[in-house]
Amino acid sequence: MMARKKKGLSERHEKILSFLRAHQKREGYPPTIREIGKATSISSTSVVNYYLDQLEKMGKIERQRKISRGIQLTELNPLGEMFKIPVAGRIVASAPIPVPASDFNYFDAESSVDIARTLLPTRGDQDELFALEVDGDSMIDAMVNDGDIVVMKSGGEPKNGDMVAVWLPERDETTLKYFYKEDNRYRLQPANPTMEAIYIDKDEALEIKGKVVMVIRQIDKTII
Repeated sequence: MMARKKKGLSERHEKILSFLRAHQKREGYPPTIREIGKATSISSTSVVNYYLDQLEKMGKIERQRKISRGIQLTELNPLGEMFKIPVAGRIVASAPIPVPASDFNYFDAESSVDIARTLLPTRGDQDELFALEVDGDSMIDAMVNDGDIVVMKSGGEPKNGDMVAVWLPERDETTLKYFYKEDNRYRLQPANPTMEAIYIDKDEALEIKGKVVMVIRQIDKTII
């Protein structure tokens, strides 16, 4: 009787692990599920999750499912100490509305979230990081839901397609949207097919308060 072959790493497992190593080395933080799928030619996030679950059972990775980049290779350093990020306020993910409903000083000075240092971007100063609570559902197709916490990095010039916290000082409004610079205007694009893009003329003041680098789920669901 032929012995059954012991189950081990498949080609897809190896591809995912190789990409995890390369991304961590290049960027200094883990990739999202969508980035893993794109790099390994897997179109379904459910299939990526299936292979990640297997790798976790094999002891190859550790996962924090309430964090968008919560994948850690066990061959690397353990998660280590936690880093405290201040929750600076609330950001609207719908049509922009006036502050203080979207006030960046909504929370008291003691409000913060704890994140493992190894899950945070390592480039630049970690003092530039802050967190905001999401209010609204305009970014639901980006898996950012009402009540989630977005970790932001301040400073730097935004690139087209970055998810950013925008302040419109002339309107005294804030909003969370994808940012695009067009010929003579800015486009603030929601990730919700039921909502329209917001267009801002370039002669109107616009300030980027920060770029989203991580999403912390408030309920247990698939992380991308």
